[in-house]
Amino acid sequence: MGKAKGLKDKLYGAAVLKMSFRLRGDEESPAFRFVYPGVLRDLEVDDAEVEKYIEQHRDDVERAARGSTPPQGPR
Repeated sequence: MGKAKGLKDKLYGAAVLKMSFRLRGDEESPAFRFVYPGVLRDLEVDDAEVEKYIEQHRDDVERAARGSTPPQGPR
């Protein structure tokens, strides 16, 4: 069995997903509206937490959403 994800890892994953749709202007798309709530439920985080994480780590989240890997270290 894999290692349990910490809250920061969960928020990072949800934030990158949301940002990838946001950068394309697709937050109102059926795909986002179907997938994103399920991701939040599965990761046990809420949208307000994800938005706060995006505000605090915008550069890393945008870089990852565009397909670039952020530098390793604490998120």
